[in-house]
Amino acid sequence: MLIDAAVAVEDLHKTYPGGIEAVRGLWFEVGSGEIFGLLGPNGAGKSTTLGVLTTVVHPTRGHAYVAGHDVGRDPLAARRSSGVVFQDSVLDNEFTGRENLRLHARLWGVPRRAAEGRIADLATVMGLEDRIDDNVRTYSGGMRRRLEIARALLARPRVIFLDEPTTGLDPAIRDAIWRLVEQLRRDHGVTVVLSTHYLEEAESVCDRVAIIDRGRLVANGRPRDLVDELGPELVELRVDGDAERTASALSGLGLGSRPPLRRGDLVALPVRADRDLLTAAVAGLSRDGLGVRASTIRRSTLADVFAHLTAAGAASSEETAA
Repeated sequence: MLIDAAVAVEDLHKTYPGGIEAVRGLWFEVGSGEIFGLLGPNGAGKSTTLGVLTTVVHPTRGHAYVAGHDVGRDPLAARRSSGVVFQDSVLDNEFTGRENLRLHARLWGVPRRAAEGRIADLATVMGLEDRIDDNVRTYSGGMRRRLEIARALLARPRVIFLDEPTTGLDPAIRDAIWRLVEQLRRDHGVTVVLSTHYLEEAESVCDRVAIIDRGRLVANGRPRDLVDELGPELVELRVDGDAERTASALSGLGLGSRPPLRRGDLVALPVRADRDLLTAAVAGLSRDGLGVRASTIRRSTLADVFAHLTAAGAASSEETAA
């Protein structure tokens, strides 16, 4: 484990009753002060991994560390070093915002005088100072999420875990939450580990991301590096004809190092080539009687990396099963 790693996972395995392997040998590290994204399709093992790191799930094999504490051997120390914002709200609707924070402070043993000062500071940082004494039942979804982040920060943790923190929020509120997360990292040095299905957010917010598929790590790195490794440009073809035939023709151009991805009538291929060459090649395919009704050449994104890597994992699994 790196000396400055705030979070580390080493050969992590989790098998549930019935033989369901949720996590199958994960390794990754998160440096102190990083914003690190844990990405994957439903059932990939993200929630189980977060469960292990937050000490609510016991691994079958391997180790996980939070702020240097082994979560299996010293779960209390790991919990004291971290804060958690769960996907589902854990706020008490019968209390005000301040009362919710006071309750959490008592549970975590924060001295009363220190707690009052921290609550006032966090209410200001979160933009809740005018509503902190209102009943939580009257809060909007964005306000509740900001209060939950404040709650997770009360004990001044080294690491904060965010499980789908912006699910169900409108885009403007989601942007505000991410600006807040970046501010917390910048001003307080908090390490952030988050899971999200909004890949465009992960690409813009995270220093690094790990992509998990079927319990295994399939990518780990800076979003821009992963995109460049995939291929900085993406050719997309919409077809009326045989998508497999079109994919074969596109692959035959020799412009990409990966097989094309087929999703319904869409054929997509990440490529490394001059834009003029790509334009000419796509125009040729459109004239070859392949049923291409629309074509696009654009910059690749983290969502494209995710789609190609997780689709490859699914195809490999299906071939193995067959």
